[in-house]
Amino acid sequence: MEIQTGYLYHIKDEFFDIVNDKNLMTNHERGKKRPTYFTIKEGDILWFIPLSSKVDKYKKIVDNKMKKFGRCDTILIREILGEKSVILLQNAFPTLEKYIDHIHLTSDGKPAKVVESIKEEILYYFEYLMKLKTRGINLFFTDIDSIKKQMMKEINN
Repeated sequence: MEIQTGYLYHIKDEFFDIVNDKNLMTNHERGKKRPTYFTIKEGDILWFIPLSSKVDKYKKIVDNKMKKFGRCDTILIREILGEKSVILLQNAFPTLEKYIDHIHLTSDGKPAKVVESIKEEILYYFEYLMKLKTRGINLFFTDIDSIKKQMMKEINN
C-alpha cells in the first residue's frame, strides 16, 4: 500500500499494545478501528493526527483557548468528507506503515483524502507545533520523542 500525506487511515490495535503511552488516543472498542487519522508521511515515519466527530465537546475547548490565549493552534474544526470534524493536532504521534490497518474509504468506496486547502492548513499547524517543540514549548499530549525513538529502533532492527 502506498501511504500518502493527506489521506485518512486506521491503525492496528497492535500499535497501542507495543507503545506504552497513556496519552495516546486508542482505538475505541477494540476492533472498531476508530478514530480515523490524517496522515503525514515523513520518510519511514508516519505522523497520525486523530480526527473526532465530537465537535461540541472540542468547540468548548477551542472557545476557552481563544478566550484565554486569543488563539488555538492545537485543535481545528473543519469539514472533512462532508461532515464537521475535529482535527486533534495535540494528539499527533509517529508510527510506521506496518501498523496501518487500512485506508479509510468514502461512501463510494474510494480512498478518503482531505481537500487540499485543509491538508495545507493541517500541515502548517503541525509544522508550527513541531517548531514550538524544538524551542521547548511542547503542546503535544503524547511523548512523541519517545515514540519516534521506538519507531526508529524498529526500522533499524
